[in-house]
Parts: sequence; C-alpha cells; structure tokens
Amino acid sequence: MAAPGLLSGMGCLFEMPAALGRVSRPYSTSHTFAEVLRMPERQLTKLVFPLQELQRHLLPESRPVLHLKTFDPSLEDIARAESFFTATSRNRIEYLSSAEHLDHAPDLLRPEVCFIGRSNVGKSSLIKALFSLAPEVEVRVSKKPGHTKKMNFFKVGKYFTLVDMPGYGYRAPEDFVNMVETYLKERKNLMRTFLLVDSVVGIQKADNIAIEMCEEFALPYVIVLTKIDKSSKGHLVKQVLEIQKFVATKTQGCFPQLFPVRFCWIFLIQLQVGEVK
Repeated sequence: MAAPGLLSGMGCLFEMPAALGRVSRPYSTSHTFAEVLRMPERQLTKLVFPLQELQRHLLPESRPVLHLKTFDPSLEDIARAESFFTATSRNRIEYLSSAEHLDHAPDLLRPEVCFIGRSNVGKSSLIKALFSLAPEVEVRVSKKPGHTKKMNFFKVGKYFTLVDMPGYGYRAPEDFVNMVETYLKERKNLMRTFLLVDSVVGIQKADNIAIEMCEEFALPYVIVLTKIDKSSKGHLVKQVLEIQKFVATKTQGCFPQLFPVRFCWIFLIQLQVGEVK
C-alpha cells in the first residue's frame, strides 16, 4: 500500500472541500474553465472528475477502492492551479533547454516535476494541453512513437520546472535507461513524477520497469491514465480496478488515487502538478 510518509507529506491535499459545492468567493478563470462551470452538474463531473463519473458503473462494494476523495479539490482550487499555467507578463512560461544527460541539465533550485511513459502513450500531447494557455511555448507532438529523444525542461513561472522525459519502449533512445535512471536517482529538486499509462492496455512490462525505478529511489509518483476516450466504459472500469489493485498491493510510493485524463480537460493534473510549488 502507499507509504504513510507520502500521504502525510501531501499536506493540504486532504483538507480541500468537496469539489461540487457552492463556490465561496469570486475567482478568475480562463474562458475555457468558465464555460465548464456553466455546464450541468453531471456533465461538469464527467469532464473535470472522470474518476467520479466511473463510480456510477461500479457495484457499491467496489466503489471504496477507487479512493475518490483522497484528492478532492474544490473548483476554486482548480481555477487557482490553472493560473499557474497561464502565461502573463508576471508569470513567464517558457522552454529552457534539452539535455541527453543529467550533467547537461539546467542547474535550477525551484521544485521540479517530470512526466514519463511509454512511447506513444500521449505524454507530449498531455504536456501540450497543460501549456494551452501559454501559446508561445512549443511542445512538439508527433504521431510516430519515440519522437522525444532528450529531457526537455520548461519553466513554469516562479513556481516550478516541468520536464518532458523521453518515452520508453519502442524507439526509445539507446541510452534511455542511463539517462532516465540517473535523473530519477540524482535530481535533488525532483518533487513528483507523473507516470503515464495507456488505459486501453493497462500496465505493461515496460511500465513495470519505470515503476520499479520510482520505488527503488523512493520517489513520490502519480499514475495518469491516458486515452480514456478510446475504451468502452466497461473496459475502462476493468482497467481502473486492476491498476488500482496493483497500486494498493505492489507499490509504496505511488499516490493511491489514479488520474484518468482527457487531453482537452486537464484541470486535475494541473492542480496535482501545482501542488509541488
């Protein structure tokens, strides 16, 4: 099961009010999120909290294993997190540099998060979606697996650095293991790792290698489920339950709640990333 130290270290994550309650005070939002707030409650839940939407398809005795309330932000919290990813004159978001080895990486003091996953899992697409309110930031997305060959570093205001790691598996860089293992083991300011898993096929052998590295180095990490629109509800529920069981019984450092994501609606991921600031 997830390590107690990880849970206690998340602090305010467990003190947030229920997300669909009345907003207590005005706050600024992007045009996109403002449109979401005007949606009927059920549609809003489906888009912003996809895991909660899935519970309707579960037997009552199966629902507790989803850990729906472990990370339970309010809409205000989500709007604040979105502001971290909104480029302004006072909140500069920009590409910094790329590196093939850790000793070539920028020497930064601010907290760092990294995104890692199999080739073609949708990692670059997710990062591009995170930066949708910073149009000057170029995140290259390719239909060919293995497009990302280096570690790409992005500055997110004064808050943190986001790192796009090369994909593992098909067409991975030849020195992938040394590059990524060294980064995960030695990067002192790495606060959280986001491990992307294809929800259509679930955890694969290559994913297990990445999970083992996170566990070996005692890294706090989060599993993000991509491509949830490509599965039937029944298949997605089956995969979620299997992965949730894996997290509960086979991991120590993984956050207990999964994060299914649609790339056009990435509010919860923005908030999880923003928590490291």
